[in-house]
Amino acid sequence: MQLEWLKTGITPLKDLLTFLNNESRTSDVIKKQVIRELRNNLNIFHNAFLNEVKPDVMIDLLSNEAIKEAIKNNFKFKKIKAGDIEPYHVFDDRNKKYIGWDAERLIDKIDEKIEELRNIKKMNGGSVEKVKNNLSLMLSNLYYRMKLLADFIKGPK
Repeated sequence: MQLEWLKTGITPLKDLLTFLNNESRTSDVIKKQVIRELRNNLNIFHNAFLNEVKPDVMIDLLSNEAIKEAIKNNFKFKKIKAGDIEPYHVFDDRNKKYIGWDAERLIDKIDEKIEELRNIKKMNGGSVEKVKNNLSLMLSNLYYRMKLLADFIKGPK
């Protein structure tokens, strides 16, 4: 599977990864874990693009454990970033539909998509190679949601 859709997002991604690395230096352990997980997941997309990694490997590497742990501990996701996504947080047209969402709602969608990808893989004998789902679209949606979350955390306000 080609990750052509990722070409346009690679350059700004490097800046976001640096920002998330700095942002993860906090005394709030759960916040730190969620931000590190976001950074690591974005890094997976970046490296998968550079190295032409198969979707099966990407899905195996994507993590939502910190999100699950945060939910288990009743973490308030507004600690990640308070407020709602505003038009100035959105750099990709496809993410305009998320204007007005808060961090918790967006993180919930990210978590849901990671779980869905894993379940599709399990339902198809441990591989997504022959699935009927539009895997490229699903992965690109996940990537752009994670990128939006990083842009939202980084952005003003």
